[in-house]
Amino acid sequence: MDFDISRQLEQWDYQPGKIAVRKFTGNDGVEKIQLRVDLGLLQMNAAGRPDGKRPYGHPSLLEYFQAKLAKHAAANVGSEAGFQLTPEDCSRLQMESLQYNHRYICLLELADFAGVERDAERNLAAFEFVTQHAGSEELAWSLLQFQPQLLLILTRARALAVLTDEDHSEAVARIELGIEELQTFFNKHSRQDLIPISGEIQALETWLSEITASRPLSPREQLEQALSEAVQEEDYEKAAHMRDALRNLKTEN
Repeated sequence: MDFDISRQLEQWDYQPGKIAVRKFTGNDGVEKIQLRVDLGLLQMNAAGRPDGKRPYGHPSLLEYFQAKLAKHAAANVGSEAGFQLTPEDCSRLQMESLQYNHRYICLLELADFAGVERDAERNLAAFEFVTQHAGSEELAWSLLQFQPQLLLILTRARALAVLTDEDHSEAVARIELGIEELQTFFNKHSRQDLIPISGEIQALETWLSEITASRPLSPREQLEQALSEAVQEEDYEKAAHMRDALRNLKTEN
C-alpha cells in the first residue's frame, strides 16, 4: 500500500488566504470532502459522522448517549433523574462536534446550505444534550462557548440559500431571526454584557444593513464576514489558518 500523498499535494497547491475544498466519490463509493491545508489534506465523509466511524455501533457518539439515556429512563419508570455525563463524556462529545464544525465550514464554501443546516442543527442538539446532562455548568460551557459561532454560520447558510434566488426580503427575515437567537443565547446564560460586543451579532447586523440597502455582498465578502467571526473562537485548531485567509482576503480587497 502506498501511503505517500505527495503527488496529490503537488497537483493541488496550498494557497495561503484561499480556502480550497472539493467533493468527490471515494473508492468505497461514499461521497467525501477534502480540505487543502498547509501540511496536507483533511478528508471527511460528506454525510453521517465525518470520520465514518460508528461509536459502539451507533451513527454518532451523541446518538449512543441518547440511546443510553433512553435505556436509563426505561429502567427508571420514564425518569431521566440520575443520568449524568462524565467530564470524559463531555470531552468526547466536544471532539465529535468539532468534526461536524469542520465539515459545515467546508459545506458553506461549497454552497451546500442544506448540508450546513443539517450539521449545525446536529451540533445544537449535542450542545443541548450536554447542557441538560453535564455534571456542572462549567462542563456544559465547554461546548456552549462555541454556539455563537455556530449560530452565525447557520444564519449565513439560511440567508444565502434564499439570496441565490434574489429573495432579499426573506434573507433579511432570516438574518433578523439569527440575531434574535444570538441575543436569546446570551440572555439565557446570563451573559447580557456580551450582547453589545458580540462579534457574531455585529457581523450579522452589518450584513443586514448591506442587504437592506439592496447591496448584497459579493461571494468573497460573504465568506470574509462569515469566517471573520468564526475564527474568533480560537479553541478550534483551524483558527490560525482562517485568520491567515482573512488577512489575505482583506489585502486583496
